[in-house]
Amino acid sequence: MLRITDLKLPLGHADADLATAVHNRLDVAASDVHEIEIARRANDARRKPAIVMVYSVDVAVRDEAAVLARFAGDPHVRATPDTSYRFAVPVPMAPPPIRPVVIGTGPCGLFAALILAQMGLRPIILDRGKMVRERTKDTWGLWRRGELDPESNVQFGEGGAGTFSDGKLWSQVKDPRHLGRKVLTEFVTAGAPEQILTEAHPHIGTFRLVTMVEHMRGTIEALGGEYRWGHRVDDLDIDIEADGTRTLRGLRLSTDEYLATDHVVLAIGHSARDTFGMLHDRGVHIEAKPFSIGVRIEHPQSWIDKARFGACAKHPDLGAAAYTLSHHCANGRTVYSFCMCPGGRVVAATSEPGRVVTNGMSQYSRAEFNANSGLVVGIDPERDYPGHPLAGIDLQRRLEELAFVAGGSSYAAPGQRVGDFLAGRASDSFGEVTPSYRPGVTPTDLATCLPAFAIDAIREALPAFGRQIAGYDHPDAMLTGVETRTSSPIRITRGRDCQSLNTRLLFPAGEGAGYAGGILSAAIDGIKVAEAVAVSVAASQKQEQPPL
Repeated sequence: MLRITDLKLPLGHADADLATAVHNRLDVAASDVHEIEIARRANDARRKPAIVMVYSVDVAVRDEAAVLARFAGDPHVRATPDTSYRFAVPVPMAPPPIRPVVIGTGPCGLFAALILAQMGLRPIILDRGKMVRERTKDTWGLWRRGELDPESNVQFGEGGAGTFSDGKLWSQVKDPRHLGRKVLTEFVTAGAPEQILTEAHPHIGTFRLVTMVEHMRGTIEALGGEYRWGHRVDDLDIDIEADGTRTLRGLRLSTDEYLATDHVVLAIGHSARDTFGMLHDRGVHIEAKPFSIGVRIEHPQSWIDKARFGACAKHPDLGAAAYTLSHHCANGRTVYSFCMCPGGRVVAATSEPGRVVTNGMSQYSRAEFNANSGLVVGIDPERDYPGHPLAGIDLQRRLEELAFVAGGSSYAAPGQRVGDFLAGRASDSFGEVTPSYRPGVTPTDLATCLPAFAIDAIREALPAFGRQIAGYDHPDAMLTGVETRTSSPIRITRGRDCQSLNTRLLFPAGEGAGYAGGILSAAIDGIKVAEAVAVSVAASQKQEQPPL
């Protein structure tokens, strides 16, 4: 088949118009085109009101070789790429006597476990939290009643932090092996809408993610995988040889069990702070890395739709409008939008008592009243938290504690109208924009919760963003704090074989290890690390084979 890209059609075009565009682009008769499949669909709203739909399509055409030769050198007509997934080793593999272990069931751990199971390696999967439906009940306990379960919440439990998010399924990682396609295909098999295979910016939403995670767990178990819930890893058994070589031999669990293992995927997420501390104490190589801090900003979704789509707002082919913003400030900081959730809500995302953390979430429909996004400032170890690999965690905790106090010490969040924030005065009420965070928002001054450089940078950025999106800096737009879990504040460094730089057979993976950011990139990293485990297992099995 041939891949044709950059086919542009007007918003609201008829279905037959796409076939006509293909015939015209290839300059062939309609009878010469046997099949058309949409590979990608996006909208281009840069020239309102002339919004256009942009397609990439795969086409089966008579005398394909001749057509392809005629368009030689044209980047928009080429052979359709092969995006099928191929395992890194021959499968099925013989199960090793000691089973590999995956720690964590977020997107990274989920896909690591799936690939290991599909290869025949029967992984054991550990999670400190609960199965996704039980976890959902505990999460609602915080949102509705202000009751936090430190082991079962937005951060911990089946599905990971991405379960309570917008469910975005795109990233900017380079993906020459099309591992992202493997992720999306497995999601569709698990119940995601097929549109995620063709939309330029696919998403799923929380409710669909819950059922998909359950389906994938069933697949892993059917292939020999074993889940163990309420099992936190409290210590590592590391064998240190005379030359200093460190090799992982087993895990000590919160259940007082010892689990012997010689291949461990460490997919613990960006909020497993106690585990980070344990790893550092055990000498696993960890370094501080940059992350971002800030607030959540909310506007009525109708404001964003009108600003982005103009008179075309609410057109069914467009859906709820999203945005991406960035501003370089005079103080050398960069403020940018993060994890934008159209038609969603701001949610409580703490995992530790006495702290307040915000995040954004939306359903597949994106039909709730407000749009929200993180409005965050980049920070880095050398300038902002020097001296210790875990210093970024200490900074996060301090800011979250300040937010808890500013919100009233009840898991309510501190909030401020944009007009008051820009004027440097505390808010005492809210205006046109009703904050969506539960269990509640306390009007106050967010300057008490964030460093002065962050407040100054956001104050500078808001009017700049208002010039790009009308109404963005409206006085009644709502700011809710604090956003501190944008990414992991550490990196558990690893080599080309995906093993820890100084601890053999420990495979740091995903967002918590500092190698991903978001559902898709974390899932891709899970696949890569599972492949590395399989290569290592295959090598050890080959060494154990007796000579002929």
